[in-house]
Amino acid sequence: METLTLTKNPAWKGRPGPVVLVIMDGVGYGIYKEGDAVADSKMYQLTAIRSASPHTQLKAHGKAVGLPSDDDMGNSEVGHNAMGCGRVFNQGAALVSQSIETGALFQGQAWKDLVANLHTSGGVFHFIGLFSDGNVHSHLDHLKAMIKQAKQEGIKKVRIHTLFDGRDVGETSALEYLDSFEAFLQGERVTGFDARIASGGGRMWITMDRYGADWSMVERGWKTHVHGEARQFNSAREAVETYRQEIPGIIDQDLKEFTVAEQGAPIGTIQDGDSVVYFNFRGDRALEITAAFEEDAFSRFDRGRRPKVCYAGMMEYDGDTHVPKRYLVSPPSIDRTMGAYLAAAGVRTLAISETQKYGHVTYFFNGNRTGKFDAALETYREIKSDVVPFEQRPWMKCAEITDEVVNAMGSGQYDFIRLNYPNGDMVGHTGVYQAVVCAMEAMDLQLGRLAKAAKETGAILVITADHGNSDDMFEHEKKTGAVVYKADGSPKAKTSHSLNPVPCIIYDPAYQGEYLREPQEGALREGLGISSIAATCMLLLGYVPPEDYDPAVLRLQ
Repeated sequence: METLTLTKNPAWKGRPGPVVLVIMDGVGYGIYKEGDAVADSKMYQLTAIRSASPHTQLKAHGKAVGLPSDDDMGNSEVGHNAMGCGRVFNQGAALVSQSIETGALFQGQAWKDLVANLHTSGGVFHFIGLFSDGNVHSHLDHLKAMIKQAKQEGIKKVRIHTLFDGRDVGETSALEYLDSFEAFLQGERVTGFDARIASGGGRMWITMDRYGADWSMVERGWKTHVHGEARQFNSAREAVETYRQEIPGIIDQDLKEFTVAEQGAPIGTIQDGDSVVYFNFRGDRALEITAAFEEDAFSRFDRGRRPKVCYAGMMEYDGDTHVPKRYLVSPPSIDRTMGAYLAAAGVRTLAISETQKYGHVTYFFNGNRTGKFDAALETYREIKSDVVPFEQRPWMKCAEITDEVVNAMGSGQYDFIRLNYPNGDMVGHTGVYQAVVCAMEAMDLQLGRLAKAAKETGAILVITADHGNSDDMFEHEKKTGAVVYKADGSPKAKTSHSLNPVPCIIYDPAYQGEYLREPQEGALREGLGISSIAATCMLLLGYVPPEDYDPAVLRLQ
């Protein structure tokens, strides 16, 4: 294993307090006045901090975080990867697309195992995953390519289990995706090849839980996909239309579970001898359903009949524990992360968030690595999230996070602290504008507490975000930028991430002239992305960043 070393920077005078990386998840600079809940909120503390500090804007989407194109919105996974490793690696979406284009996915052993199992058993090929082209967790083009290949290789029966999105795409776009996909399936169906949608539900209601926040979601998904235990409909379209009629205002991510049935029997239960692909490439919302399929000693809920299947994930979701056992595409090999360097240098670190983003400041920040680099130097703290819809508790746990961080700043026990406030992202995804404003103002109060503690302890705050979201809460016409309105005259909510830049603010009350007060002016124009955060933090900790890290935002005198 490579020995990691950091060189002390003699030009840096240092501070008595820690460097605190504050990640305001989902908070960017909006380009539209209408729908920018960040600008519309009374962010008195953030405004005061910014006015007294060097600040700039950084890219947090597209190629700046390793995604295929600048039309791709950033997300929390790749954002924390980029901040934590200081460089840009090609990420899941790009890797899967490339693997399909080259044919490598279908030449790999995992795909061969899935197909060979079906040729032996005569079973069904099942695909479970997020049913959209948001390119954050999955992409329907990947699913279509696999269905075509299965047909080409002589598979007779395919069943698709749809998890409706409404977060990374329009909040009520499910029928658009369903109609287009059903047309695709109709074109592929021929004598001897039967491919149909079998079950589904909203991503925030079934299957796609993360960090153990709500295992009942996974249980509902298991019962729906595996056992067919859900309300029956003649088609997925009928299910969506019915739920929308019965539950006014429901958006796609919250749609209830359903199965497609014929003559009273579900058409796509998962049986012994079947093959199953979970086609999400992103790991955080894939680990729990994977555990339900793979783990023998499983105690989170009663699985009932557990079918003996050949299971594969789209990617390896956890490189340390090697989950799943079988996967179709290798994830990016992220090495020499900031966390690894700091541990090697003896830097004492605290990483903290609530459940919804705890894995982001640990697992993703460390390059998709579970566990610590040095248990004697690192403290990881998870504050349990409330298991309620986020619009009902828009303040989330930002006060509790701040309680812990303020105490840590004054304790003298830590040199570097990183924290994530989930409010802007998790509440932003609800599409409830008033709740997002409440979330922003609740978080702003906590920023004021951190600023006060920084003055008292001689700490430095590096305030940034992993991507935008709350800054773009209304749908806009692409050509004109005009707000899209619903039939009732209200703006159509946007629940997905934005393509907007994010802040980078250096709040340093004990500034002694070591660096230019103006950060890299025009950092955004110069192409700096949030991967520059790592070198910036290293510089403020008194170290010379690795040569191949993306440049720090600040320049020493």
